[in-house]
Amino acid sequence: MIAKGDLVSIEYTLKLGDGTPVDSNEGKEPLVYEQGGQQILPALENAITNMAVDDSANVVLTPEDGYGVVNPEAFQQVELTAIPEDAREEGAMLTAQDPEGGTQTVRIHEVREDAIVVDFNHPLAGQELHFQVKLLGVQAKPAE
Repeated sequence: MIAKGDLVSIEYTLKLGDGTPVDSNEGKEPLVYEQGGQQILPALENAITNMAVDDSANVVLTPEDGYGVVNPEAFQQVELTAIPEDAREEGAMLTAQDPEGGTQTVRIHEVREDAIVVDFNHPLAGQELHFQVKLLGVQAKPAE
């Protein structure tokens, strides 16, 4: 069993519920995370906890266990001038700065004559996530 603080190496492929590929590190460097370090989705981390090295698993996460359901309050109307002219098309992804100086990816939801509707939901909000995961290695937390 993987313990809190262990360094875990995985290979993964992520697809949406309809089979659309989203991301994969297959054939590339493994993803290494600290167990319990809140570096990957908690439900995915939980599913990996009882795996052994070289085990593979299909892990399906509901929107609630993934990036959440689509929040209607996360849609905001902004002035046309707030969006660069070359990015004013539905589906365009932009990086916005929040008041604290951090960044967030946003999506253009709708372009109107006088304004643009921006979606601040995570791009994968509302999606069922299908992970194919292989546990490549576990490095035990060093003794203190």
